[in-house]
Amino acid sequence: MKLVIFGPPSAGKGTQAQKLAQRYGIPQVATGDLLRKAVAEKTPLGLKVKEYLDKGKLGPDDLIVKVISERVSKPDCKKGYILDGFPRTMGQAKALDKMTEVDLVMNIVVDLDELVERAVGRRTCLKCGAVYHVKFNPPMNEGICENCGLKLIQRDDDKEDTVRNRLKVYHEQTAPLIEYYRQKGKLVDIVGGGGIEVVFAQMVKAISQIKQRASPGHGGL
Repeated sequence: MKLVIFGPPSAGKGTQAQKLAQRYGIPQVATGDLLRKAVAEKTPLGLKVKEYLDKGKLGPDDLIVKVISERVSKPDCKKGYILDGFPRTMGQAKALDKMTEVDLVMNIVVDLDELVERAVGRRTCLKCGAVYHVKFNPPMNEGICENCGLKLIQRDDDKEDTVRNRLKVYHEQTAPLIEYYRQKGKLVDIVGGGGIEVVFAQMVKAISQIKQRASPGHGGL
């Protein structure tokens, strides 16, 4: 089963991808996490991509495709995976078409102002990766990670100017992919304004419907 989760920054793609990964036993392949890891480790790839991430821009297609291609070739992806943050451009979508056939694309639809509020209020622990929100999911002690006891930070790409630029980039470059996959009959819209479990239930339902329509002997799901 090969799934893609679409949605603008802070729409909840990562949270839902993690829940789906646990339910279906296939890995979450998160572009942002892979790139941030490369940046933190100061790999040659990380040094190239840092300037893009800091400005809220997308990395060049060939760089992103290389990262994803290497990740999905690993043994844990043999039975499928969930793509979170890829593809983001038509070039990436065409490259994905050459890699594999996607079973389902789920597009999370959320109000713009709500997205800005979600991102700007997010706080992250640099040690364990735990994520909190000053309004929706605050830690017990303000500004302190409950797991590590370290001070939480606001990532550069969660600052308001960067968030708004990321949303602008998304609508310019990624939104057209929604129509591309809709025409291919692969896309379903997911209403993202409810709680996490409400959104998750919509996704599980959409996947179940695809499974029911899958023909035995044709790769299945």
